[in-house]
Amino acid sequence: MELRELRVSFDGVEVLHGIDLDIAPGEALGLVGESGCGKSVTWLAALGLLPGRASVTGSVRVEGLEMCNAGRGALEKVRGGKIAMIFQDPSSSLNPVLRIGKQITEALAIHRGLRGAAARAEALRLMDMVGIPDARRRFDLFPHEFSGGQCQRLMIAMALAGEPDLLIADEPTTALDATIQAQILDLLNRLREETGMALVFISHDLGAVSQICERVCVMYAGRIVEEAPVGELFSHPRHPYTRGLFDAIPALDGPRNRLIPIPGTVPNPRHLPLGCAFSPRCPHAGEECTRLLPRLVTGNDGRRLACHRPVSAPPSRSADLDPARILETV
Repeated sequence: MELRELRVSFDGVEVLHGIDLDIAPGEALGLVGESGCGKSVTWLAALGLLPGRASVTGSVRVEGLEMCNAGRGALEKVRGGKIAMIFQDPSSSLNPVLRIGKQITEALAIHRGLRGAAARAEALRLMDMVGIPDARRRFDLFPHEFSGGQCQRLMIAMALAGEPDLLIADEPTTALDATIQAQILDLLNRLREETGMALVFISHDLGAVSQICERVCVMYAGRIVEEAPVGELFSHPRHPYTRGLFDAIPALDGPRNRLIPIPGTVPNPRHLPLGCAFSPRCPHAGEECTRLLPRLVTGNDGRRLACHRPVSAPPSRSADLDPARILETV
């Protein structure tokens, strides 16, 4: 999948400012940043799922097929089949008045043409695959009769019904306790290995991202500000915003130290600063940062960065920033 100069506006206010991104077959990409930075909007725009008042420009190509502002027929050939999405909050994404079996078999009928006993058998197989206990008995239950973690597993089963090449998981572990979060992450990792599908993992949880992703994009105010392999980003974040995200991770053992928060708030899309959007909150900002928008540049090492004054020193809390160390504390 290729995104080029993807821009989104709501009622004339631009909230996504030219996203360029590639997803390779079988790859796991993490997308991180504060709420409102454009993570979910990027993929809702790519799949044509934004409301009518949204204006989307740019290019979204899936295996050469242009998706941006494509007709409904072209989109339906891709959505759910080649690309599936797990939305935030499964309790609101599942239809409360339809039995779970009906919702899964409906996806199987649309994307794979399965009906009747064949659809039921495949739905039960998917429920077993994602770890729903006693699937045959629970096939005809309603969503409210499942726990939050089980509803998330059912959303994954529905997404897998179309045998997608790319799965977009939007905050799939939000509002789940730590044990269930770990189970969902293990499930996604196992499904990637078994099916070979690519994964886009949208989250604000850096520990979860380190466990499941190979490459990470950091977004701020509708732009990608840094992109690198997960190990490089965690060992040496170069953008001050990325560094700020790591500094705000609490240490759950050892001496108690005061967290270092990022000062200020995310800017209003209607009133973005003239230069770098992060400059009013950045401890390294200089005069050029307040008047010149930094370009997203690819370095010799392949990582991308949009910053006039990148952080050069390695992080002082290197143990806490190490992916394995974060997982231990999480």
